[in-house]
Order: sequence, then structure tokens, then C-alpha cells
Amino acid sequence: MAAARFLVRGKVQGVFFRASAREQALTLGLRGYAKNLLDGRVEVLAVGDADRIETLAQWLRHGPPMAQVYAIERSDIDEPAIAGDFQVS
Repeated sequence: MAAARFLVRGKVQGVFFRASAREQALTLGLRGYAKNLLDGRVEVLAVGDADRIETLAQWLRHGPPMAQVYAIERSDIDEPAIAGDFQVS
């Protein structure tokens, strides 16, 4: 298993970014979460197969149609204890 944390900057709040990221992650069989940060970014934590995390990373670079992604930061991390499927908070 692999895990990665993404910080997505741009027009990513109020454009269904988190819900769309959840849909993508569930389709890929990933666990984790997507949440809004107070500074306007969205944090995405993905846990699962490394190739599937990379597929999600590619999607995050664009997001859903109404989003405008300006930058994305990725940190590969040790696998956290995440129970259940992919959540939006």
C-alpha cells in the first residue's frame, strides 16, 4: 500500500471539487479523504495502490469542469490508519 497527501490550490472550493475527488477515488478503490482548508486550498489524502494514486494525482491537476487548479503539492507519506472508504469533510 502507498499513501500520498495533496494540497490543491486554485478555484477548488464551491465547485464540487471534494465530491468529484471522492467519486474518482472510490472508482479507483482508494481510501482517504478530501477536505477544505481555511486558506482556500483542498487537502486530499489517498491510500491504496501506488498506480491508482498516480491516476488520482493526474485527475487532481484538473479537477471537475468548474475548477481551476493553479498548483498542486504532493507528499508521499507512511500509510495512515484510515478506516472505511473515501470521505469528504
